[in-house]
Amino acid sequence: MYTEKIIQFGEGGFLRGFVDWMLQIVNEKTDFAGKVVVVQPIENGMCDMLTAQNCTYTHICRGSEGVDTRKIDVISRCVKPYEDYASYLALAENPSFRFIVSNTTEAGICFNENDKFTDTPPVSFPAKVTQLLKKRFEMGLDGFVFLPCELIDKNGETLKNVILQYAKLWDLGDDFIAWVQDKNIFCNTLVDRINTGFPKDEKIDLGYEDNMLNTSEYFHLWVIDGYKELCSEIPFDKCDLNVIITDNLAMYRTRKVRILNGAHTSLVPYALLEGFDTVKSCVDDEKMLSHIKKCVYDEIIPTLDLPKDELTEYADNVITRFSNPYIKHYLSSIALNSVSKFKVRVLPSILEYIKRFDKMPETLIFSFAKLIDFYRTDMTNDDKDVCDFMKNASVEEILSNTALWDEDLSHLCEEVKKYVNK
Repeated sequence: MYTEKIIQFGEGGFLRGFVDWMLQIVNEKTDFAGKVVVVQPIENGMCDMLTAQNCTYTHICRGSEGVDTRKIDVISRCVKPYEDYASYLALAENPSFRFIVSNTTEAGICFNENDKFTDTPPVSFPAKVTQLLKKRFEMGLDGFVFLPCELIDKNGETLKNVILQYAKLWDLGDDFIAWVQDKNIFCNTLVDRINTGFPKDEKIDLGYEDNMLNTSEYFHLWVIDGYKELCSEIPFDKCDLNVIITDNLAMYRTRKVRILNGAHTSLVPYALLEGFDTVKSCVDDEKMLSHIKKCVYDEIIPTLDLPKDELTEYADNVITRFSNPYIKHYLSSIALNSVSKFKVRVLPSILEYIKRFDKMPETLIFSFAKLIDFYRTDMTNDDKDVCDFMKNASVEEILSNTALWDEDLSHLCEEVKKYVNK
């Protein structure tokens, strides 16, 4: 007998190919027996299409590891607040609901001062949740465990703070505010999976029609901060799923930004200058693959504090993901705003390497030089002022520009200049 246990804000490809895919496996391998109710957080979405096929769809994981096709039937029904607000609010009355998951895009967890408690529904996602929580509070029930999947830092903490803003704006009372804080758990999370969605440009013969067919890579990672009892409620740990419960999410976020994103950003300007077009084309080339590996294994990993085996395994997964024949990840897309990306994703590795080893990380320094060379071409896609400055300034002027890097990098100038225009 299955029980509705999870409220899910969002019916898009990512949640269906990440959270719902995982819960399907948990249901198949354990006695969890949980179902998901999907809330369509915007007025126009895909819930009608999902409902038309009984909330069942096919998910395909594809990569150099192979192809895995799985039917997903973990969703029991969809609720559309803009058409049936009463059904949405009624979710608060069901004591079986324990978890709320969401993916309302990076802009979803925001405060809108124009939202009113009387709106049916209000515009923002946190305002909708505040209404649900107020109803739950009035029913005398405990709150929820929130597992937001939005790609912002401290997503759970941010969601909680915005809900409390609404509670104060709407004058919902001190008792309600205390209940939000004491009877609900807001977890910060980190999610990592490339979800490629509905395969629009190819024909996949399933033997049946599936308008909600979804595809992704094999790799998946969900890091959840602080809620150690999670696996006693949802037994991810018994299903060989890559779910990590930690009290130090920042280390895993740093690992992802420095290794996965850092590998991209240290590669892309150089690769575009060399005439490559996709990440996979670089991995397939001996010279470019060597560049990626030197950056990651020799110069980035030594600056990180997680166990080396763990870092190496993650890096191995990154290389495998880069080689996925089903994903066309264009370098030109990754190249957007490369200067700001380099500052966040690569520069910290350079500076930490120098600090730890008192020498320059040659391959990352080379990447810095190629970034400068790249901005002297017409291939860039960035703020006009940034492009104009990078195109016309000297290496000395670029590295000493604290507006770009938040610090003076003149001490790198001699080494970077060795590789500029080379």
